[in-house]
Amino acid sequence: MAQNEMWYETLHAGFGQYFSVDKVLYREKTAHQDLIIFENAALGRVMALDGVVQTTERDEFIYHEMMTHVPLLAHGAAKRVLIIGGGDGAMLREVCRHTALESITMVEIDAGVVSFCKQYLPNHSAGAYDDARFQLVIDDGVNFVNQTHEKFDVIISDCTDPIGPGESLFTSEFYAGCRRCLNENGIFVAQNGVCFLQQDEAINSHRKLGHYFRDVSFYQAAVPTYYGGIMTFAWASDNPALRQLSSETLQARFAAAGLTCRYYNPAIHTGSFALPQYLLNALSDDAEGAF
Repeated sequence: MAQNEMWYETLHAGFGQYFSVDKVLYREKTAHQDLIIFENAALGRVMALDGVVQTTERDEFIYHEMMTHVPLLAHGAAKRVLIIGGGDGAMLREVCRHTALESITMVEIDAGVVSFCKQYLPNHSAGAYDDARFQLVIDDGVNFVNQTHEKFDVIISDCTDPIGPGESLFTSEFYAGCRRCLNENGIFVAQNGVCFLQQDEAINSHRKLGHYFRDVSFYQAAVPTYYGGIMTFAWASDNPALRQLSSETLQARFAAAGLTCRYYNPAIHTGSFALPQYLLNALSDDAEGAF
């Protein structure tokens, strides 16, 4: 791909989005994957895998702040965090901002992804890999959560779409493993696609998670790069109260954490759990159809 060409996302059939390519920084095209990082004047560095945008410098903060600060501030006393995936380092960056945490483990299936993103997306990790609390484990996420003897307070699944390598992180086996290594009052969250265009993903996740957790729902954020409306994040816990905290409690925890965010704030946190009616209807219809 030459400079000034257009790159077209292929996630959806029949429509999509395009990006002008100012400069190709890296491309690896094999029989198994097509990975590209290029510069775009509007969004900075863009990374795409198999025709699907994974992250951009311009708006990644929305995604990573919401995936991190919502569960951690809802928990309120987390000490141990597990990140599944997240090789670009931005989730780790946001988690590391919580100084009360004692241990941060990240499980990435490919060590090369970490070194690659350090080189081409350094602003994502912003030095977080040097945090003394951090441990990198090179392993398959499903295998890790089903084999580890460790327990965690918050698990963040920074997964790709359920296509190819990311498919295993949307299975009952994975969700069961996450449940077994969560402490009491633990919280599990995961990327779950743009629900208007990928509604089946949300329904399937909700159904499977419901076998292992008492309280299963979603929260949302609008991330411009993820085309098609609001992005949903799966939420699962055995304590329904964690999803219904007062604004006063969240504000106090936010202030105590000393965070300065570009997207997240306590009001956004509360409002993010208000879901569009079409998704609520779909989840209700699915629940009724199960009987």
